[in-house]
Amino acid sequence: MEPVNTGVADAGKRDADAPAGDASAEDTTDAPTLGQLLLAVEELWPESLAEDWDEVGLVAGHPSAPVSRVMFAVDPTLEVIEEAVEWGAELLITHHPLLLRGVTSVAATTAKGKAIHRLIETGTALLTVHTNGDSAVGGVSDVLADALGLEDVAPLTSAANGLPEEGIGRVGVLADVMSLGDFAARVFGILPSVAGGVRVSGDKDGLVRRVAVCGGAGDSLFSQVRASNADVYVTADLRHHPASEAREAAVNDRPYLIDVSHFASEWLWLPAAASALGNVLADQGHDVEIQVSTTNSDPWDFILTPGGD
Repeated sequence: MEPVNTGVADAGKRDADAPAGDASAEDTTDAPTLGQLLLAVEELWPESLAEDWDEVGLVAGHPSAPVSRVMFAVDPTLEVIEEAVEWGAELLITHHPLLLRGVTSVAATTAKGKAIHRLIETGTALLTVHTNGDSAVGGVSDVLADALGLEDVAPLTSAANGLPEEGIGRVGVLADVMSLGDFAARVFGILPSVAGGVRVSGDKDGLVRRVAVCGGAGDSLFSQVRASNADVYVTADLRHHPASEAREAAVNDRPYLIDVSHFASEWLWLPAAASALGNVLADQGHDVEIQVSTTNSDPWDFILTPGGD
C-alpha cells in the first residue's frame, strides 16, 4: 500500500533552525516519564468516556520510563510497531486496541504475541485511546465533522460520563445545501486514499444539508441518526443487512448512506490528536517529538468494480 501523508511531523518539537545563541532556543524543557504523559492523555481523552465493552489505557510500558518520542497510529499492527521502533518512539499511541478480548497467552507464535514481545523487547510502550477518543471533544467524529465543514455540531448519542458535547457520533449542518453526489465527492476528497473508496446509497441529485457522522463502524447508531433528522449518514463498515434495513426504513428516502473505510475515517483524527497532545505537553514544560505513522493499515489492497459512470 501507499504510505499515508500524515500532514504533521514532530508536534511539540523545538525549532531546530533557531540560532544556538538565541534565548528562544534554550532547552528549558525536559522529557516526561510515561506516567506523566499518561496524565496528559487523560486530560484530553478521559478513560471514563470509554464504552463499557472497550479496553483502553496502557497495554505495555513502565510508568517511570522517560518518553521523548511518541507516534500516533490507527492500528497496532506489526508493521506500525516496526515503524515506531525504527523511528525511536518510546510510546506508540493507537486508536484500536491490541488486546480487546481476553487472551490466555502472549507467546510469540501469534501476531498479537509477536507484537507484545516486540514492544517489550524494544522498550516501546503501547497506549490505546479508542472510544474515549471517539467521544471526547475534538475526538474522531468531531474531526470528521470539521473536515466536512459541518456547523452547529452535537453528539448523536450523549456520553454517560461526559459533558453535553461529548458522545459517540456527531450531527451538524452544511453551510449550504449540496447534492448527494457533490457531498460524496467532498467526503472522498478529505479521506486518505484506500482501495475501497466511498460507497453511496441514495439519489445522486438528492439534496442534503443535515449530516450525521460516525468515525469507524457506526451501524449501531441508525436509530439515533433517524432521530436526528439527518439527510445523510457518513460512517464505515456498513454491513448488508443493517444498511438494507436502514434504507427500507428511510423517510422520504432519507437518510442517504455513505460508507467509507474504517481506517480512513479514523486516520483523520491522528494529526489533530498529535497536535493536541503536543500542546498540552509543551504547556507543561515537556520536550516531546510527536509524529503520525505513515503506515496505511487499511486491510484491503485493491478493488474490482463494474464499468460505467
